[in-house]
Amino acid sequence: MKKTALLALCAIAPLALAAQAAAADLADAPIATAAEEPVTASEVVVQAGIAYRNRTEETAPVLEYGLDYFQRFEPLSAGDALKRVPSVAFLSDVLESDGVRLRGLDPAYTQILINGEKVPGAGSGSGAFGAGADGSFFVDRIPAELIERIEIVRSASANRSGDAVAGAINIVLRDAYALDGGFVRAGAMMFDDKRIRETVGGVWGGQVGPGRLLIGANLQGRRNPKLKTSLRYDEPNGTLDNSEVQTDTRNGTDYSVNASYQVPVAGGDLSLAGFFVRTDRTQDEDSIEYAKDIRTNANIQTINNNDVQIDQDSWSLTGKYKRDMLGGRTSVKLGYAGFKGKEDEFEDEIEYLRDAIPFPDGDRITRDKSRRDIDDTEVSAKLEHERDLSFGAELEFGLQYEKKERDTYFTEVPRNRYNLPQANPPAFGAYAPIAGGDSTFEQTRLDPYVMLSGKSGALKWEAGLRYETTDVSIEDRTSGDTYDADYKILLPSASVRYNLTASDQFYAATARTVRRPSFEYLSPATLEAELGDNDFIGVPTLKPETAWGLDVGYERRLGRAGVAGVNVFYRKVNDLLELYNTGDEGSEGDGTFVYSARNAGDGKVWGIEFDLSTPLTVIGLENTGVFLNYSWLDSDIDDEFGSRKFNSQSDYVLNVGFIQDLPTWGASFGVTYRKQGEAYSRVVGEEVTTTYGGDLEMFVEKRIGKDITIRLTGSNLLDASKKESFNKFTTIEDQLDRSFDEYELEREQAGPVFQLIARMAF
Repeated sequence: MKKTALLALCAIAPLALAAQAAAADLADAPIATAAEEPVTASEVVVQAGIAYRNRTEETAPVLEYGLDYFQRFEPLSAGDALKRVPSVAFLSDVLESDGVRLRGLDPAYTQILINGEKVPGAGSGSGAFGAGADGSFFVDRIPAELIERIEIVRSASANRSGDAVAGAINIVLRDAYALDGGFVRAGAMMFDDKRIRETVGGVWGGQVGPGRLLIGANLQGRRNPKLKTSLRYDEPNGTLDNSEVQTDTRNGTDYSVNASYQVPVAGGDLSLAGFFVRTDRTQDEDSIEYAKDIRTNANIQTINNNDVQIDQDSWSLTGKYKRDMLGGRTSVKLGYAGFKGKEDEFEDEIEYLRDAIPFPDGDRITRDKSRRDIDDTEVSAKLEHERDLSFGAELEFGLQYEKKERDTYFTEVPRNRYNLPQANPPAFGAYAPIAGGDSTFEQTRLDPYVMLSGKSGALKWEAGLRYETTDVSIEDRTSGDTYDADYKILLPSASVRYNLTASDQFYAATARTVRRPSFEYLSPATLEAELGDNDFIGVPTLKPETAWGLDVGYERRLGRAGVAGVNVFYRKVNDLLELYNTGDEGSEGDGTFVYSARNAGDGKVWGIEFDLSTPLTVIGLENTGVFLNYSWLDSDIDDEFGSRKFNSQSDYVLNVGFIQDLPTWGASFGVTYRKQGEAYSRVVGEEVTTTYGGDLEMFVEKRIGKDITIRLTGSNLLDASKKESFNKFTTIEDQLDRSFDEYELEREQAGPVFQLIARMAF
């Protein structure tokens, strides 16, 4: 505990000095923004100084972070990078950063974009561009090396898709104008189990013919060994019934390539871009369950071996042409994206102590095998036109088209169960689709919009309307049934930004947003053991969820590079989409249930977000940069048991740290500390409280000349743990009376990870 407090203090101490700097270190120099001209490869590899959050001049509230803001801590993925920005929480396993919970809300409330466009995802399971059962988007397989910058869009505008209740995260990949020259990257990572994985990649950008080209490739070894322990009681502070110890190792390799070419054509600009990511991953979970907590062979109740092999490919191709025409600026954009995912899973469980007869008589083995195949394609098109109006405003209007098609083929073999002491297991049967598992899903959207924007002195403003039409069709080939739905929603939005002084600005934004039911929520397929040991089945008649939101904030420039800001947000949500327990028994037997989704009334979400990113120039420490962001989050919704927060919303998210540059030595070092607050979830039959330990990361960097950087980083240095308590009940009445079926405590822990990475520019 003393070690934790001391290390955290090292990170926090410089912030007291930053408070003094805020009042004195003011200048009128322009704020850094995304590069309009290519930077040299040497500038990317050998950073001349400490990078801070960019202050954008967009009317809508947007926070912007360049890759150089994150890079010194060597994030592996976009998820790792997002851990350092305001209000981003995760409810993932330790060392995993997959489903983004912006403002602590379920991942389905956050719109994830790649270069401003949505990308198909897995929709279930995990892995590259994967998702949960709500159709949310996983970011833990987007390699950090592909990123140019990350934008946090707090409030919607008419020219962006409205499915962003909590906000949007736009991950902008490097394009042809991002780099001049090239660099290579190579290194190794050592994990807590002493295994070493490799990482290697490279990027090059330059003039090719009449245009500019950027190409990059990356190979990233991934590994995450964890230990889990579960204690199960009859009730809190009651009798211990059994315990379980589990090893959980995720091991795999990610491969990625990206390219961008930009060239002038016929008086306009043509941009072509594409990327491809492949994930090859194995998840190996092995567990032993004991009677009581006496971990001897005589007390073994079950031995379980559960393996999942994941193979996933994601790709995207886009083309955009923009030129002056028709009295303004017109752009046409076409896109094609795809996702193919395959998961092969098997689970073997040996049950002991089923009777009083000594092993092996009376004991049994249960064996299950299943496959999931998903094939997603998405075609998009945009026609947009901007023109200046006579009274100093700008008119923008357009039409956006999107068609998404998904084929799913979920199959399994009949359960293979036999009693011991039979020596040879019976042969597995043939794979066959599960109920609803052979299906197609089509969604067509046609969204016109119009937006006015303008500037008058210190005031900037925008206002617009977006009309989103959605047609959904689902065909269940296992039953021959089809389901159709359509939604038409008008989404107004408006934003203002006012520069009080050269260093101070105020903004406010309001927008109506929408959350559509995902394919998983609509599909009638029963997905066995989709939510832990519980099953999930969708409902084709669900309505979309809508929300009215307000963001009000203030930003202050601190010197040449620093910025501090505070934002207050509120969301009023109607027709909430939430998971619930149907009460039906699940496929795993006693104590498991079938979950589904429903429109669960209305709710409210609110919070305060503060962020600081600044050098300490005012006190003579121009080579010291400090970082702090803190978000206090809250919400309210009523369910069968009364008032609660939105399920699994963390109470707060804190990031704090510093970087010290040593120019004379050509070196630097830094520390960050992250902590997110407790999260609580309640449905019929189960209540879960989740807490996370703090995450401490450090780096040491040595620059060699103008072209080489060597960096050693350590993450999870406090051996962060995830703790969950489960209150389990059989009926609503039991839950109201606090008559427990089971009380479970689970702890998951992983050790530190060390990386040694070298980059060389050429």
